[in-house]
Amino acid sequence: MNSPAIPGFHPDPSICRVGDQYFLATSSFEYMPGVPLFTSRDLIEWEQVGHALDRPSQFTSRPGIAGASGGIYAPTLRHHDGLFWLITTDIHRVRDGHLIVHAERIEGPWSDPVFTTGLLGIDPDLVWDESGACYLAWSDVVNGGIALAGIDPFTGEVLSAATTLWHGTGGAHAEGPHLYSRGGWWYLLVAEGGTAAGHMVTVARSRAIGGPYESNPSNPILSHRSTSDPVQSTGHADLVECPDGTWALVHLGTRPRGSFPKWHTNGRETFLAGVDWVDDWPVVVEDRFAVTDRPDSFIDCFDAETLHPRWISIGTDPRDFARPGQGGLALDAGRAAADRDALRLLASRVGALTWRVAVEGSGDFALSVRIDDAHQAIVERVGSTVQARVVIGPVDQVLARVTRIPASAPLTIEARPVAAQPGERQGPDCLILGVGDGTASALATIDGRYLSTEVAGGFTGRVVGVEALGAPAVISRFTYSGA
Repeated sequence: MNSPAIPGFHPDPSICRVGDQYFLATSSFEYMPGVPLFTSRDLIEWEQVGHALDRPSQFTSRPGIAGASGGIYAPTLRHHDGLFWLITTDIHRVRDGHLIVHAERIEGPWSDPVFTTGLLGIDPDLVWDESGACYLAWSDVVNGGIALAGIDPFTGEVLSAATTLWHGTGGAHAEGPHLYSRGGWWYLLVAEGGTAAGHMVTVARSRAIGGPYESNPSNPILSHRSTSDPVQSTGHADLVECPDGTWALVHLGTRPRGSFPKWHTNGRETFLAGVDWVDDWPVVVEDRFAVTDRPDSFIDCFDAETLHPRWISIGTDPRDFARPGQGGLALDAGRAAADRDALRLLASRVGALTWRVAVEGSGDFALSVRIDDAHQAIVERVGSTVQARVVIGPVDQVLARVTRIPASAPLTIEARPVAAQPGERQGPDCLILGVGDGTASALATIDGRYLSTEVAGGFTGRVVGVEALGAPAVISRFTYSGA
């Protein structure tokens, strides 16, 4: 289980099946569009088909450090009575309750949201009982534990008083609930321990949806805490029944690297495991599926009519400032060259551990890899001058500058493994900032730990993207080569 099914920062996966086709959604936090959506026929090969929250009437994010790791938290994706349903929490509107949208097709269009006013918390789940009644379960930030209430999903109206189902097994932060009906039992799957080293999946069951719930004596059913497994922080899972009657589980995990205490750079990713049922309890079989590393590369010349769904932005819809066409990608003016904070950054999640990006274009623009505005490495071109720049917290420093660079020379950033001897301290990788082709193009190298979650904090991971500096620019080619 060392390879993610969906690499890059795609945390809090939620999955459902319609016929022989699977559908999956993940968290997106401050990035727009919100909640990426995927489809698969085999649970291993996934294709992104769009986003559930793709317009300002559904969700608006906040730019800058104040908005970092805000926005859209863990979603639940379900299909019921001919409709796809998605429920999530916009943490900046948490007092409005949970956000619900629906669609006839996974590609959309998705409805404008309704809110479950009065139900405060995160990580909402939707489930229907045999009578067709709809229930919302969530992590109750007011009273603690996992709560349940009846709702009307079309209006958000709360139809019953909230009741507490379970407080978990005693681990911190009982959250990420999902309810399932199977064989006369209701199962409540929960994440505990916090979404870091102590993360785990626990489960309880009851004969009635409202409880009381008994804890599985074998809890946790999944955790890599206190192990040397290369995948850590395993938790926040969701179950799905396959067409042949077997079951599978998706969950988040991280791939920390380097010397103690290790650092993860690509955020929390989506992993896949199998499930057996023993004595009416789920048992996780981590090596059930043969998920292996797959090519994580693309070339975008931006000659299509619309942006590929891989492209995201912070604080604004990327379609408002980035326009693809036969001449390349036209970018509206972004931040001034001297400024730090992104204004109109078009970015894509980093999925590989070793990768290289090269960007060609005209005008003044920047190529950056980042966790947030306070943790980023940048190559900037203004006229014929190119500089390598790094931002680490309050430190904003130009590391190298070269002049008389041809306009045709691509800006480059590369992430390489660290070659270190046993016993040496080392980060997860090194980031090489450059211009042009070949090894002589390197301008500066920085330790990748400074662009890791352990340093930056928050819930996201690295993205790499471009921004016009002070005036419009055109990007003719964006090449991402991952391994």
